[in-house]
Amino acid sequence: MAKKSTKVYYYGTGRRKDAVARVRLVPGTGKITINEKDIDEYFGLDTLKLIVRQPLEATETAGKFDVIANAQGGGISGQAGAIRHGIARALVTADEEAYKATLKAAGFLTRDARMKERKKPGLKKARKASQFSKR
Repeated sequence: MAKKSTKVYYYGTGRRKDAVARVRLVPGTGKITINEKDIDEYFGLDTLKLIVRQPLEATETAGKFDVIANAQGGGISGQAGAIRHGIARALVTADEEAYKATLKAAGFLTRDARMKERKKPGLKKARKASQFSKR
């Protein structure tokens, strides 16, 4: 009978705007995979790659964990923020005492609550109305 191997990983869900990211941290070499693509292949801009790596650099765990993220919805900037939030939450589940204070002080555990405002009836968009005319 084959022995079942249980892989240790830490999970965190991150959200920003309409983007949702499901993040797993697996002990490894520091490889970041997003939607089954390498981070350099998925994000073209260096600023977005920097945003994703921020929690790992703040806690000095950049080479200790492999990041496997699944991001959906929103744009690429929102997805980068969602992945950052997910990584921060996963790090807290990995070792709360060591990382929570650092991540909270840096603001990585706070969910960015800014969302797109809903369209209102009688208006063209959320706030855009047709031009007013007296006559």
